[in-house]
Amino acid sequence: MTAARTSTHSAAKSREDSRTAQRILKAAEALFSEHGYDGASMNAIAKRAGVSKANVFHHFPTKNGLYLAVLSHCCSRGDELVQALDSSEGNVVERLRTFAREHLNFVLKQDHISRLIARELLKNRPKRAEELAQQIFGRNFERIVSVLRNAQAQGEIRREIDPAAVAVLLIAADVFYFQSRAMLRHLPHAQFSHEPQRYTDTLLDIIFYGALTSRAHKADK
Repeated sequence: MTAARTSTHSAAKSREDSRTAQRILKAAEALFSEHGYDGASMNAIAKRAGVSKANVFHHFPTKNGLYLAVLSHCCSRGDELVQALDSSEGNVVERLRTFAREHLNFVLKQDHISRLIARELLKNRPKRAEELAQQIFGRNFERIVSVLRNAQAQGEIRREIDPAAVAVLLIAADVFYFQSRAMLRHLPHAQFSHEPQRYTDTLLDIIFYGALTSRAHKADK
């Protein structure tokens, strides 16, 4: 076989391997979302992907590795949102407002993945929590905190505020909205339950401007 034919063959095999890996990821995403980590077997994933179990292990040597690969793949859009937040210009409130709106839309649209992650967190498995923090969410969380710290250095945010706590509030508020929106719609006066953008805008206003009037704030001091 000539060098050119060998190169062509290798390229074709690489493309086929990539397509196979994507089929496995798609099948695993569906089954993990439907049945959770424990309920989705590698046999079932192989069958859904239309490949052998050995082929699944060829691409993903462990079930845990496949699970984390699924989460990483599904959260890639979140990576784009954080990159946009990090690179965009303007004041920190408007940048975070845009990020928060898009992040909540992302959480709502990725319904099956959001439920999968929530299910894992509720099980309170220390090892899994560590993996999620270090391999899936840690980098983006650190970048959000960095944006807030830079805003503190520019005098936009009070220096005594913990930027990590602000980042947690932003993310946790979206997760709560996702998990509770069906119930929220039945609460009196909770009109924002039908309007995700209104919910996000109200949240950002409270975080950055507070709920107290200036007179009440002075009296509290």
